[in-house]
Amino acid sequence: MQTAEHLPAYSVFAALLSAAGLPIYIHAPKFYVDEYGVSLAALGAVLFGLRLLDVVQDPLLGRLSEKLRDQRAVAVAAGCAVIAAAMTALFAVPPPVPALVWFGLCLTLVFSAFSFLTINFYAQGVIKGAGMSGAGHLRLARWRESGALVGVCVASVTPVALGAVMSAPFTGFAGGFAVLAVTAWYVMRNEWSTAGLGVSTGFAAVLSDRLARRLLLIALVNAAPVAVSSTLFLFFVETRLEAPGFEGPLLLVFFLSAALAAPLWGALAERIGAREVLLIAMVLAIVSFGSAFTLGPGDWLLFALICVASGATLGADLTLLPAIFATRMASISPSASEGFGLWSFVSKLTLAFAAVSLLPLLENAGFRSGAADNPPEALALLSLLYAAVPCALKLIAILLLSVTNLKEA
Repeated sequence: MQTAEHLPAYSVFAALLSAAGLPIYIHAPKFYVDEYGVSLAALGAVLFGLRLLDVVQDPLLGRLSEKLRDQRAVAVAAGCAVIAAAMTALFAVPPPVPALVWFGLCLTLVFSAFSFLTINFYAQGVIKGAGMSGAGHLRLARWRESGALVGVCVASVTPVALGAVMSAPFTGFAGGFAVLAVTAWYVMRNEWSTAGLGVSTGFAAVLSDRLARRLLLIALVNAAPVAVSSTLFLFFVETRLEAPGFEGPLLLVFFLSAALAAPLWGALAERIGAREVLLIAMVLAIVSFGSAFTLGPGDWLLFALICVASGATLGADLTLLPAIFATRMASISPSASEGFGLWSFVSKLTLAFAAVSLLPLLENAGFRSGAADNPPEALALLSLLYAAVPCALKLIAILLLSVTNLKEA
């Protein structure tokens, strides 16, 4: 890795984005259930509605990013300010309106800023990687996704860790996120150049390209297992394993394993090919995660081993797929804003369907968060949804990738 190329700055910015991604799905629903008594079904409906907004919003934000590309540094600064303020309002400000309404308003701002920043960041990565020597996109991806995974690690466990030392841990979490937003903006302030970049090719170049369409489909299917497991993680540990208090350490083990493995997957991909390495990792993901279906009360140590193995395979998913897509964008749509507008949409759509389908299913089966007397059928359904469904979805992703030729012209 070459620090002279300012790649550490991409790690820090990726950490900011990842801290506003999966951890929100892990913590926000449970926080609003426990703190304000909002129902799981209602939260699932709101989350789904917000992701439906992304059906229109993400491609439009990609178009907006392209129009503002000559002022990208200013636009990104504004996006950082919005996401920091919205995160503070979500977790640190008592709702001045009904809690469900406040949840929806704050997350609308968080998700909108997140989408805009993600699109700009990955589009800039296409420009950066194309200007680097050798396997530039893979090398950049190793820095970027390693930083993203560290961000997920920290954001996932911070509220739990702060809960041991302060009475309002989510207030501390929101404050730390604001500091990270300022830091990420500062270290990336000189990286937003688009000088010499040609005119935009628009959505048509992406959607008319067979390989780009296939990669978007693979990204959609491959993101679904993570969406399912992240939505149900806290409920699985607290209720199925009966290990309250272990959520933070187990999350840290999972994402830390991913962070440590990501550079290794990237280095291996440079030697034998990204597609081949990704297929190996996806098969290993099924092998390692499938056994979670058999776990029950007290099996937290076995689950920790599963977290190590499955977390390591996640490092390949998060590093190699974006790099493969970025390489294709460099060939067919160098500005990449619209392309990553579509990528952002498909990546997040799975989280919406996970929230709107899984949480109501559990509630209808009689599941109650934190309850000591959940019915056996509800616990069995939780295990099925958490462990078996992701493996089935991952198998579909493997089949799609195995018949995809990445050297297609």
